[in-house]
This record gives sequence, structure tokens and C-alpha cells, in this order.
Amino acid sequence: MKNRWDTIAQGDTLMGSFISTGYPVNTELMGLAGFDFVIIDLEHGMGSERDILSQLHALQATQSIPVVRVESHEKQRVHRLLDLGVQGIMFPRVNTAEEAAACVAAMRYPPDGVRGVATIVRAAGYGTHFNDYRGESKTNLLTIIQIESAEAVENVDAIAAVEGVDVLFVGPMDLSTSLGIFRQYDHPLFLDALDKTLAAARQHNRTPGILLPSVDTTRHYRDMGFRFLTAGTDVALLKAAATQLVKDLRSA
Repeated sequence: MKNRWDTIAQGDTLMGSFISTGYPVNTELMGLAGFDFVIIDLEHGMGSERDILSQLHALQATQSIPVVRVESHEKQRVHRLLDLGVQGIMFPRVNTAEEAAACVAAMRYPPDGVRGVATIVRAAGYGTHFNDYRGESKTNLLTIIQIESAEAVENVDAIAAVEGVDVLFVGPMDLSTSLGIFRQYDHPLFLDALDKTLAAARQHNRTPGILLPSVDTTRHYRDMGFRFLTAGTDVALLKAAATQLVKDLRSA
């Protein structure tokens, strides 16, 4: 099991990006680009759960750690992904400590959680090292809780206090929409929400993360204290590169 998650605890910064197409070649290219992790997006992306295994195969020859953003908090969906070998789960729309606790429970085997036990799974080498995998999974699997609503900000300290929460991840567009200030990232309400999230992360030793509104904000958010940073998607990168190439060709 790849494990760079311990660098988070040391205060290092991890950089990642989203995979929206569900296409394994794109996933492999993103991994080869050098991202610390890639987030395969089942919430807004075009791929499905059936596409996950081929994308995990694509990442094996890269240094990028596979994370999946699920579209729901159903524990059975989480269990299937973990059994395939996903090393982190991003949970969207978590608004309360109770919901956060349920997310953590889905990530862990009894007695620490409710994850179903099956030994002949890909994550455990199809049974060859299940005991080791089970013992390491509590610390090697990352639980990422998205803070993307006014209700979540109101409850962020209680969410951060839940044992097993690793990352508090701000979704700027959803959060600003919920606050009634869509994409106004300099608005006092948005900045106050960031401050509350960062304070909760510090208080409970969690790692704060954010989807960068743009690449030129990287230093700004890192200096604020965010350490789990994501930028872009395979769709956006391909679109931008193709659009620029057409412009260059037409102007040549």
C-alpha cells in the first residue's frame, strides 16, 4: 500500500487534481504528471464505479495515490471502493458531526467501524496479506470530509472533533453558493468560513484542504494554512490545452 499520508501529519503540503472523465489513460497521464494524489470523481465526473478498477491499474506505475470522491455516503459503496484498493475517500456534503462519524465508520473494520470483512479482495492482495492490510488500514486510509455549506461551517468544530477525520476539505463553489455569495472568494462571509475551518483543523489536529479557485492562488491559500491542495481536472486541462493550441495555430 502506497503511503504518503504520514507527510500530512508532518505539516507537508500535498498537491492533487481531479479525474472527471473516468478514462484510465487520462488517469495514468495525471499520475505520471507527478501529482501526489488524484481524486477520481464519482460525484460530478462522467465515470462510474465500474470504471474504478481500470483507473487503479493505470495508477500503479505512478507515484500518485488513488482517492475517490463518492456520490453518496452509503457505506456499501465505500466498502466496494476500499476493497478494490482505493486509499482515500472524499465525502461530499457532510454537514454534521453525526454524518462525519458515519463516514469514518464506513472506512474502518469493527470494532472501530462498520466496514464489512472480506479477505479475498484486491486491496489485500486477494487474500495474501489481509491481516497486514487490516492492521494498517486504520492509519493508511484517508478520510476526507468536505466542508461546503453554511451548516457545515456552523458545525465545523464538532465535525473536526470526530475521531478519524483526517482532512477538512473546503469546496469553494458549493460553499460560496450556500453562503449566497457565489464565487466571491474575497467576501467577508467566505473568509470567515475559511477562518473557522482552519481554526477547527488546528484545534483538533486535522489537515485543512481546498480546491484552488486558480493556480495563482496557490501561495495565498498555502500561507493561510491549507496543506491538502487540489487544482484542475483532466477535462479542464485538456480543454484549455486544446483551445490554446487552436489559437496558436490560427495565429501562426
